[in-house]
Formats: sequence, C-alpha cells, structure tokens
Amino acid sequence: MAHAAQSLQPSQPLQPGHSAKRHTGLMDWITTVDHKKIAILYLWAGGLFFGIGGLEAILIRIQLIKPMNTFLDAQTFNELITMHGTTMIFLGVMPVIFALMNAVIPLQIGARDVAFPFLNSLGFWTFLFGGLLLNLSWVMGGAPDAGWTAYTPLSSTGYSPSHGVDFYTIGLQIAGLGTLIGGINFLATIITMRAPGMSFMRMPMFAWATFITSAIILFAFPAVTVGLVLLTFDRILDANFFNVAGGGNPVLWQHIFWIFGHPEVYILILPAFGIISEVIPTFSRKRLFGYSSMVFATILIAFLGFMVWAHHMFTTGLGPVANALFSVSTMLIAVPTGIKIFNWLFTMWGGQVRFTTPNLFAAGFIPTFTMGGVTGVMLASAPADFQFHDTYFVVAHFHYVIVGGLVLGLFAGLHYWWPKMFGRMLSESLGKWTFWTFIIGFHLTFFVQHFLGLMGMQRRVFTYLPNQQFDTLNLVSTVGAFLMGVGMIIFLVNVFLTSRRPADAPEDPWEDGRTLEWTIPSPPPEYNFKQTPLVRGLDAFWKEKMAGHKAMTPAEPIGPIHMPSATILPFLMSVGIFIAGLGFMFSRDEFSSSIMSFLFNNYIVTALGLLITFGSMLMRSLFDDHGWHIEPEELEGR
Repeated sequence: MAHAAQSLQPSQPLQPGHSAKRHTGLMDWITTVDHKKIAILYLWAGGLFFGIGGLEAILIRIQLIKPMNTFLDAQTFNELITMHGTTMIFLGVMPVIFALMNAVIPLQIGARDVAFPFLNSLGFWTFLFGGLLLNLSWVMGGAPDAGWTAYTPLSSTGYSPSHGVDFYTIGLQIAGLGTLIGGINFLATIITMRAPGMSFMRMPMFAWATFITSAIILFAFPAVTVGLVLLTFDRILDANFFNVAGGGNPVLWQHIFWIFGHPEVYILILPAFGIISEVIPTFSRKRLFGYSSMVFATILIAFLGFMVWAHHMFTTGLGPVANALFSVSTMLIAVPTGIKIFNWLFTMWGGQVRFTTPNLFAAGFIPTFTMGGVTGVMLASAPADFQFHDTYFVVAHFHYVIVGGLVLGLFAGLHYWWPKMFGRMLSESLGKWTFWTFIIGFHLTFFVQHFLGLMGMQRRVFTYLPNQQFDTLNLVSTVGAFLMGVGMIIFLVNVFLTSRRPADAPEDPWEDGRTLEWTIPSPPPEYNFKQTPLVRGLDAFWKEKMAGHKAMTPAEPIGPIHMPSATILPFLMSVGIFIAGLGFMFSRDEFSSSIMSFLFNNYIVTALGLLITFGSMLMRSLFDDHGWHIEPEELEGR
C-alpha cells in the first residue's frame, strides 16, 4: 500500500530559494501534508482501532454466550462495553470516514489539495494521539468503566475512582480536536476550491454529505468538548458541575452529551448516505434520481438532528410536554430519510444494474438501514421508549443504524475507491465472500437482540440467569459475531493479497465513473490535476462521455503548480498535547518516587508538553515556508 501511495518526485529545487523537502520511509509518513497520504494514515489508524473495538466486542459476546458465564468478571465487562462503544464510535469508524473524505473530496471537486494542508496533518496526529492516550488506560491502571456515554454520577470519582474515566475525558478531548480541525478544513475546501463551473448544485452527493457533515462537526463537537472539560474539572480539580452534594446536576451531563451525541449519529451516517449515492448511480448507469431532493433532504436531516437530543432522555423525568415535542421532532427525521431510501430505489429501477462488490454492500445497506430507521421511530414514542429503554432492543436498533448502515456504507466506499487510492483492484470474489459472511453474521448477531430486549434482557449486565428464554438467542448472537469477524478477516486477506500485485488500475476502473476522480491516474499524482478541469454539469465526467469526449476539458493552460512542503511540526504539536494531557491527569497522584512526584505534582510534565506544542506553533509562525513549484516543463513529460 505504501508503494501505491508513492507520489511523483521532482529532484531539483523548483523555485528560487525553496527546494522540495523530501523524506523516505517512516519520516515521509510522519511529515507528509499530502491529503492522499493522510487518507492512508487515517485508514491505517481506523483499521487499528476498529480491530481493537472488534476484539472487545468478541470478548463481550463470549461472556454472554451462556447463562452465568464466568469468562469475564463484572469489572472487566464494564470496561469492555465502555471501551468497545467509545472506540468504535470515536476511534474506529470516524477515521475511516475521514480517510475517504481525504482521498476523494479534493478529487471530486477538482482541487489540487485541501484548503489547509498543514491543519490536515495536525488533525490526523491529534486524533491519533488522543486515541492512543485513551487506549493506554488498559495498561495504566484500568480502562474507563462508566459506559461509552460516561453518565454522571457513574463517571464521578465516587463510582470510578481509578484514572479510567480521566483517560476517557482527556483522550477524547485531544481526538475531538483533530476531528474539529478536519471538519473546518473540509468546509473551507469545499467552499473555496471547487473547479470552475462546479456550482453547489453540481457537486457530487458525497461532496455534499462531507460538506454538511463538516458543518455538523463545527457545531456539535464544541458541546462535547465543554462537557469533557467540565467532567475533567470535577474529577481532577474537585469542581462540582455534576456533583449533587456540591450543587451540581448530573442530568446536565446528559443534555451536554446528547446535544453532541445525536448529531454525532448523523456525522457518522451522512457520509455513508453520500457513498451510497455515488455507488448506486455508477453501477445502475443512471443519474441519481431526485438529486435536488437528496441535497435538501440531507440538509433537513442535519437541521433536525440538532433538535432531537432528549429522545435519549425520556426516562429522566422531563415531563409530558418535552417528551411529546422531542417525539414529534424525532419522527420528522423519518421523512427526509425516507426520501433518500426511495430515491436510491428509483435510481436502481430500470437501470443496468451490476452487482459488483461495492454495489452489493450498497444494496444491502438500503433494507438494513431501513430496519434500523423503523425501530428508531418505535423508540421515538415516549411511552414505548419507557419499555424499551436500557434493553437489548436499543442495542439492536443502534447497531442496525451504525453497523448495518455506516459500516456497510464504508465497505461499499472502500471497495469502490480502493483502486483510486492505491492503484489496485480488490478481488471481486473475496469481496463477495466478505459481503455475505459479514451481512449474514450481522443479522444473526443483532436481529435476535430485538427479541431479547422485548423479553426483558437488560444491556450492560455481565451475566443472566438461565431459563429466561435468553439462552438460545444469545448463543445465536455470539455465533453471528464470530461470522462478522470472519468477514473482516476475509477483507484483510483481500487487502494483503491485493497489495502484492502491481498498481495497474486504469483511470476509470469501473468503466462507468461519473465524477472527476475517475479522470486522473490511479493512484493520483501528488498534484492531482495537471490542469484544473472545466465542469459543465452534474456528473461532470459522465457528461463529457456522453458528448463523445474521453477526458475533461481543461479550464486553464498548463502552468506551474504550487505544492506545500512536508513538515514535522503537526506531529510534534500532537506529541506535546499528548504529554500535557498525561501530565495533567496524574498531577494529583501520590508517587513512591520523589522524582516522579516532583515532575507530576508540580505540573512540570504538563508544562513540558505545552512547551513542545506552543514552541512548534511559534516555529510555524516565525519561519514561513512558501512551499515549492512543479514547473510546466516537468508536467509536459508526465
């Protein structure tokens, strides 16, 4: 894969006084600001955390395979369910989404890079070090154990006295900073860097989904950041924001968390909607049905997503008026979501449908996500939610939306854009084995959990008594989880075998590509487009094909291309934040070593981390790097 990402390498200084900074091996990846390489870094990081979260899920299912199992104790089980949810939501699927955004969005809008390459690199490294800090909890005193939502007072020092929840609060603050930086970057990129002729209503749906998702990130992530800061102050500085004895309010945490938490669901699922809206038209050889309605449905989903957070809190005693309002607003989201479902079906209707691996995942996504949406409407009814709340019915609903929706969408996107990212086609036969094992395993795992919940099985409970009609369904659920694991292993085998083949994928490997990324080599050169393309309509490449052209009409003559320089500063800034977070977390601990006490209790470790971060920021400010240029004579030979 690293070989597939190698970019073209000018060997001489290309602008007086500014030579291209070149590194090889590990240093190349640490210092890169190329959005395509950063996409691969996000993909590797997402794969790592997804694997960790998957292993945690398997351990949970082994514990629940039979009644009164002693495979795990209660404390370890609590840590596993907390870390599984947190890892999958924040660290597993988010980086894969950002990988596809980084790899595809600049290409789809005809840009040579993102708006801020330096910030793009900083966003990745802060995300990675935040995720690593959170997972260090396993080897530094115990993982967080208050559930992935970290409800107070369970997450207070009275109920979680170890540093587990501190790793949660500080690790997610650092990782969330990276996500926020990435969202702002994509907003700026899409607003300012679209190719000539690409109006907003000519943008591909994946670009629209990225744009709206980034806007949600901009407004939602500050809320959870504030909440995490307040919880950190409660735990480390003895504040009383959520402490009833000190005048605080634990329900305040739920409001703060879910004001972020429900938009987060759409941060996750809207990119999957965008992927499906690219894959289905390509393999149906048809324009997306109802493009304008799809755009406005996406905007409406994002808008309503901020107005429904308290449907997670029906049982907290908000009262009938609040419950009714949030019930109605939640049910309203079914309308724009239904528009999307029917538009995808109408796109396939009458099309020349090819069930390639990406389209299998896309087609499987539609009924699976619809099932999750239907149970969501059931949960939106407050009286019904009183019965469903904290049972496996909620677990089943959530996984049908996130795994049956998002993960199937990500698999579709990875198989679809893999040849563009790496220059190699994934095996179709192994891809289909991945699809069938994963989707059958998924439905075995989670479909039966609806019935477990309706029969009264509570979630977050590490064991259960026999003869409650739970035994067989839990066994089926665990077998399904292992089958999903087999599907993931087949995908990894596919990736490994593919990486050993030459990078010989054509520009348009699916032959029916409709958007701009299929007009340039696979993998793309580091400058993306030799000449910025002229966009003459929706589905820009398809429009040129229908006009009898084999390539895009350029919007400019060949000229020098400005390139940003590689830099290690984003990496160093993230290391500094990591050290500062670790130092602050242990600042009030008692150590057996006087040296450790001196370093941590006097905030010296924290100060050192901040010094590295702010020193790197100062370097960035004082020493301006203008980058370098690829000259026209070099481009002519490529």
